[in-house]
Amino acid sequence: MRDLSAGPRVLLKRLRELMAEPLEPQERLDRITRQIASNMVAEVCSVYVLRSDGVLELYATEGLNPDAVHLAQLKMGQGLVGTIAASAQPLNLSDAQAHPAFRYLPETGEEIYHSFLGVPILRAGRSLGVLVVQNKAQRNYREDELEALETTAMVLAEMIATGELKKITRPGLELDLTRPVTINGDGYSEGIGLGHVVLHEPRVVVTNLLNEDTETEIARLADALGSLRISIDDMLSRREVAMEGEHREVLETYRMFAHDQGWVRRMEEAIRNGLTAEAAVEKVQSDTKARMMRLTDPYMRERMHDFDDLANRLLRQLTGFSASGGGQALPADAIVFARAMGAAELLDYPRQNLRGLVLEEGAVTSHVVIVARAMGIAVVGQAAGAVALAENGDAVIIDGDDATVHLRPVADLQKAYEEKVKLRARRQEQFRALRDVEPRSKDGTRIALKMNAGLMVDLPQLAESGADGIGLFRTELQFMISSTMPKAEEQEAFYRNVLKQAKGSVVTFRTLDIGGDKVLPYFRGDAEENPALGWRAIRLSLDRPGLLRTQMRALLKAASGGELKMMLPMVTEVAEIHAARELLQKEVQHLSKFGHGLPRKLQFGVMLEVPALMWQLDELMQVVDFVSVGSNDLFQFSMAVDRGNARVSDRFDNLGLPFLRILRDIVRAGERHATPVTLCGEMAGKPLSSMALFAIGFRSVSMSPTAIGPVKAMLLQLDLGRLSQEVNRRLDAPRADDGTIRAFLTRFAEENGVPL
Repeated sequence: MRDLSAGPRVLLKRLRELMAEPLEPQERLDRITRQIASNMVAEVCSVYVLRSDGVLELYATEGLNPDAVHLAQLKMGQGLVGTIAASAQPLNLSDAQAHPAFRYLPETGEEIYHSFLGVPILRAGRSLGVLVVQNKAQRNYREDELEALETTAMVLAEMIATGELKKITRPGLELDLTRPVTINGDGYSEGIGLGHVVLHEPRVVVTNLLNEDTETEIARLADALGSLRISIDDMLSRREVAMEGEHREVLETYRMFAHDQGWVRRMEEAIRNGLTAEAAVEKVQSDTKARMMRLTDPYMRERMHDFDDLANRLLRQLTGFSASGGGQALPADAIVFARAMGAAELLDYPRQNLRGLVLEEGAVTSHVVIVARAMGIAVVGQAAGAVALAENGDAVIIDGDDATVHLRPVADLQKAYEEKVKLRARRQEQFRALRDVEPRSKDGTRIALKMNAGLMVDLPQLAESGADGIGLFRTELQFMISSTMPKAEEQEAFYRNVLKQAKGSVVTFRTLDIGGDKVLPYFRGDAEENPALGWRAIRLSLDRPGLLRTQMRALLKAASGGELKMMLPMVTEVAEIHAARELLQKEVQHLSKFGHGLPRKLQFGVMLEVPALMWQLDELMQVVDFVSVGSNDLFQFSMAVDRGNARVSDRFDNLGLPFLRILRDIVRAGERHATPVTLCGEMAGKPLSSMALFAIGFRSVSMSPTAIGPVKAMLLQLDLGRLSQEVNRRLDAPRADDGTIRAFLTRFAEENGVPL
C-alpha cells in the first residue's frame, strides 16, 4: 500500500489552507486549480460543474483559455468530461484525442494536450461535476496522483453542496444539486403538503476532510470498525433475533461487509492519501454507491442499500452523530423523508409540525401509513431515490392525490400548488357544510359514518367531521408514544378524557393490538419470522392476562355511569372470546365488590380479521354484542398477501368478487342473529369502495375523519336500492372477466351523477 509522495501531501496541506481563507468563490476555485496544476506538474487543471439542465460548464481552469470559463460546455455523456460525469468513473489516458469519446472544444485551446486524467466530483454517489488535469506529453498518471485528485474532488463537492458556487452561477441557471426534481410514487394518503425536507435519518455531513496525522486516523478507523462489528455480533446473538429468516440474513450480510478486507483496505488507503477517517469512509461509500447505482439487478441494488446503511453506521461511530431525525429541531412545515419507518417513529414527531411523509418503501396498508392518515397528513410511498436526492431544509411539495413529490420546485409550480391548496380548502369547506346533514342515501337509507381515532389530537375532528361516533379507537397508540408502560391510573385518566371529549358520542375501544410491527420500546418479545401471524393482539393479551385485565379495569372505571363498547382484535376462535369475557367478568366483580361505579351499558364485541372465523359465523354472532370487520387484515389474510410488501399488496383488488362475497356472508350472518356488523378499514374511507360496502348490506362503517365528507357527499346522491340490486346480481353470477366490480362502480357513479 502506497503513501502519498511529498508533492501530493503538500497539495492537500495547501488545499486545507485555501479552504480556511476568506476568499470569493471564483478566486478560491482559480487558486485551487493553480495549486493542483503546480503540484502535479500539470499544464492544465480544469473544474467542470454540472448544471440542472444536464450541462457541464467550465467553472475554472489553469492552462486553458481563461475566456472559456463559464462559456465552454458539454452535455452529460458528451466528450471525455461528460463520459466521466455519466459513469461516475475516472479516466486516465495517455492520448486523450485517440479516445472515441473525445470532443474538441475550440474555445478552450486544448488541442495541444495529450495526456488526460479526469475524476468525478461525487456526493452521496451523485456526480456534481468533473475535475481534470492534462499535459502535452503522453503519459499515464500514477495511482497516487489519481488518489490525490479524487481527494481534491471531495473538497470541491463540499463547496458545491454548501451553495458557495451559487454566487458565480450565471443568472437564470441552477446547479444540479439544487435542480428541481419530480419523483413519482404511489399515493398512500390524500392531501397536499408544502414545506421543507426533514430526513428521518439525517446524513452525516463530513466537514473535516484532510488529516493531520495518518496513523492516528487509521487507529480511529480501526476502533470504529471494532465497535461496529461488536454491535452487529451483539444484535445477532440477542434472543429477539430469530435463528432463521430474512432479518437474520440482513444482519449476516452486514457482518460480511463489516469484515470485508477490500472495503477496509480502500478506506485505509484513502487515509494514507490524506483524508480523515470519516472522510475516507465517505469517499469509499460514495465511490461504491456511484458504481452500484448504475446496476439494474434488483438483488445487487438491495445490497447497495445494506452497504450504504453500514457505511452510515460507521460514520456515526466516528462522529458520534445521532441516527434519528425525530429529535432534531423541526421546521413548522416538516415533510419527513425516509426509506422506511415504523408507526411509533412517526409518532415521535410533533403533529403540529408535520405536513407530509415520503417513503421509499412500505405499502398503503402498512401501520405507519394508517397512523399518518389518522394524523391527516399526505403520504407518498414507493418514491424511489427520494432520500438520496433530498437535503435537509430543501423546499418540497408532496401531492398525495397525484402521488408525486416535487423537490425544490420552481416558483411557477409553487404558486400553482398554493392555488391548488386554496381550492382544496374550499372543497373541504363544502364538505364541512354537510357536517350536520344526516347521512342518508338518495332513496332514504340511513348509514352510520363513524371515524377512527387513537390519539387525543384526533378528538376535535369528531365534531368537525360530523361523525356518528368513534367506530375504532386504537388504544395501543397511547402505549406506543409512551416511554414506559402506562400505569392503570394513567390509562383510566386517558380513557376518561377520551369519553369526555367525545361528548356523549359512542366510542368503540379496541383492546391492545401490539406485537407484529407495533413494537413497544419497553416490551420486547422474541423476533418472529412472520410477525403479522404471530404473537400479537388477543394472543399476547391472553398470555399476559395482567396486561389485559389492567386495561379492562381502566376502561370500566373510566366509563362509570355511561356506555362502554369494547372489542377484541385478531380473534381466531370463539374460545378466545369466552376466555377474554371471563377476565372481563372478574374485573366487573372486583369493581362491584369494592364499590366502584360501572358502565350503565356494556357492549362486548370482536374484530373479524382472521378468515377462520368465517366458519364460526353463527356461533360468533350469538356470543358477542357486535362485530367489526377489520378489512385491512381480513383482506391480507384471505388473499395471502403481505400488506407491507409493495410487490404483492396491490396484486389483488378488495373490490374483487371473492372478497366482496366474504364480506356479504358476514353481513348476512349478522342479520340472521340481529347482531350489528360494522366495518373499519381503508375500504370504508374511499367513496368508490364504500359504495360496494353499502350495496352488500353494511349500514355502519368507520374511517379516517377526513374521509367522512367525501363519503357522505357520495351517499347523498346514491340510489342505494338500485345499486344494491346490480352489485348482488354480479356477486351471484359466474365470475366476470377481470373478477372485480371496480369498473362497473365507476361507470355507475358517472352515469348517475354520484361524486367520487
